[in-house]
Amino acid sequence: MENKELILQCEQKASEWLNSPLYDEATKKEVKQMLENTDKTELIDSFYRSLEFGTGGLRGIMGPGTNRMNIYTVGAATQGLANYLNKSFAGKTDISVVIGYDCRNNSQLFAETCANIFSANGIHVYLFDDMRPTPEMSFAIRHLHCQSGIILTASHNPKEYNGYKAYWDDGAQVLAPHDKGIIDEVNKVNVADIKFEGNKELITVVGEDIDKAYLDAVHTISIDPACIKRQKDLSIVYTPIHGTGMKLIPRSLQLWGFENVHCVPEQMVKDGNFPTVISPNPENAEALTLALKLAKDINADIIMASDPDADRVGMACKDSKGEWILINGNQTCMIFLYYIIKNRIAQGQMKGNEFIVKTIVTTALIKEIARKNRIELYDCYTGFKWIARQIRLNEGIKKYIGGGEESYGFLAEDFVRDKDAVSACSLLAEICAWAKDQGKTLYDVLMDIYMEYGFAYNKAISVVKPGKSGADEIKAMMEDFRSNPVKELAGSPLVEVRDYKTLNAINAQGTVSVIDMPEPSNVIQWFTADGTIVSIRPSGTEPKIKFYVETTGTMASADGYATAVKEAEAKVEAIRKSIGLE
Repeated sequence: MENKELILQCEQKASEWLNSPLYDEATKKEVKQMLENTDKTELIDSFYRSLEFGTGGLRGIMGPGTNRMNIYTVGAATQGLANYLNKSFAGKTDISVVIGYDCRNNSQLFAETCANIFSANGIHVYLFDDMRPTPEMSFAIRHLHCQSGIILTASHNPKEYNGYKAYWDDGAQVLAPHDKGIIDEVNKVNVADIKFEGNKELITVVGEDIDKAYLDAVHTISIDPACIKRQKDLSIVYTPIHGTGMKLIPRSLQLWGFENVHCVPEQMVKDGNFPTVISPNPENAEALTLALKLAKDINADIIMASDPDADRVGMACKDSKGEWILINGNQTCMIFLYYIIKNRIAQGQMKGNEFIVKTIVTTALIKEIARKNRIELYDCYTGFKWIARQIRLNEGIKKYIGGGEESYGFLAEDFVRDKDAVSACSLLAEICAWAKDQGKTLYDVLMDIYMEYGFAYNKAISVVKPGKSGADEIKAMMEDFRSNPVKELAGSPLVEVRDYKTLNAINAQGTVSVIDMPEPSNVIQWFTADGTIVSIRPSGTEPKIKFYVETTGTMASADGYATAVKEAEAKVEAIRKSIGLE
C-alpha cells in the first residue's frame, strides 16, 4: 500500500513536469517514457523527493526529475544563491561570482546556465573559458575579490553523476550562517522564479590570466628548490583520468623544474564518459592501470593521479622489492605533513606559530607527528570546508602549513581554501626529489615515518545503499549504532564513545563530557583499550554508510612492515565481525 502511494505521488509530480510550459520538450519526452514504463523504479528514484541543496551543495545522477541534476534543479540552486547574495550584500553595486566546471557531461551546459541566471539577477560573472581544477576556482574568488563562486563537478563519482558546490568570499565552501541562509532561499524557489535569460554584459570569460597567477602562487610553496635542481630528471608518470588536471598539473611540474614528466596519453583526453576506467577515482588501483603500465615501461620513480576536478591526488611508488604499491589517503596526508614539518625546520622557516589540520576520521598518527615536533594540531569534521574554517579563524594570528583528510585531499597553502591536487602533485614531486637526493624512495620515507612515530593501519569500509530504501536503511543503521553501541572490537573493550550528533563523549565509567566542535554532525566514534578507533558516518555525497577503522601495531624495522600489515588486516576482519559487517 505504501509503495502504491509513493508511485502515485511520483506520477503526480512527473505529470506536473509533463504538462507545464516551463520545461523543455526533450525533458518532457523522457518524463513521458518514465510514466509509461511498467517498471516504476526510475520514476520513483527521479521524483520521490527533491534533490536537496545541502551544506555541500548538490550532487546526484543526471536526468529529468526533482531528484536529478538538470538545468531546473541547478537553476533553482543558482536562483536561490543569487537571491541570498543580493540580500547579503544589499547596496553593493558590483556583486560578483566565479564559475568553474569540470570535464563531466553537462558540466559546461550547467555552468553557462548558471552564468545566465546570476547575470539576469544583476550579478557579475567570471566564467572560465574551459574546464578548470576546483582549487583554481577557489583561488580565483579571492584573486578577483568576488563574493561567491560555484564549481560544477561530482568529483570522483561515476559518470552518471554531476554536482554543484557553492563557495563564499573567503574561497571556501559555505558554512554557517550562510549555508542555512542559502538553503532557505533555494527552498523558496519555484521553476517559474528562475531567470534563465542572461545579461551578456555582466559575463566576463577568464582563463590564462587566472592560470598564470594561480600557478605562480602554487610555486611559492616549494620548500627546497635546490634539491629539485639536482633531481630535475626524476621520472614522473601523471594521469588526470580525463579530467581538469591536464590543464595545469603538467605546467606546474614544469614550472617547479621537473623535466621528465610523462602524461598517460589515453587519459589526457577530456571525456565525461571516462572511457578508460571503471570509475575516475584515484583511490582505486583500477584507475591507475594505464599509468602503471607506462611507469613499468619507463622505470618511473613515482605515479601520481588527480580526480576529474583535480582536488584530490592518488599516488603509487615502488616498495623495497621494486613492486608498485598504492599509497593510501592516510599515508598521503602523513607524508606531506612529515615532509613539510621536517624540511621547514631544516630550512629554518619555523617561527613557532605554525599549525596543521586533519579531520577526525584521518589517522591519529598525525597527532604524534605534531606532538613530537611541537606543532599545534586541529581536528575537524570531514570536508575541506572545516579545514578552511580553521585557516580563516587563525588568519593573521597563526601560520597554516598544511592540512588533509583520509580521502586523498591535501592543501599545502592558504591562498586556496579547498583541497588542491595541483599543489599536492607539485609538492609530491619535490618530496620524491628530496628522497632521491638521499638515495631513498617515497616508500622509504613512509617507512621512516612508521619507525619514528609508530605504526598504524587504516581501512575504510563502505556499505552502499542506493535509492529511497537505502537512505532509510542507513538512517536505521545509525540509530541502531547509537542506541546499541558494541561492547568490544576484536576482543578489546570500548573505553569511550563519541557521538558528534549530541556532542557528548561517554567513557567506560559512564562519565559524560562535552565535545568541543562548532556544530553537531552525524558521526559516531568508538575507542578501545588497545588503541583501535572506529568512526561511522553516512556519506554526504553518495548513497553509502562509511566505517573508518584504525588499528595500531609494532614494527621493529622497515622489513617488518609486511608482517605488521598482515596482522592489522586480520584484526580489521575481526572488527568487521564485531560490528556485524560480515
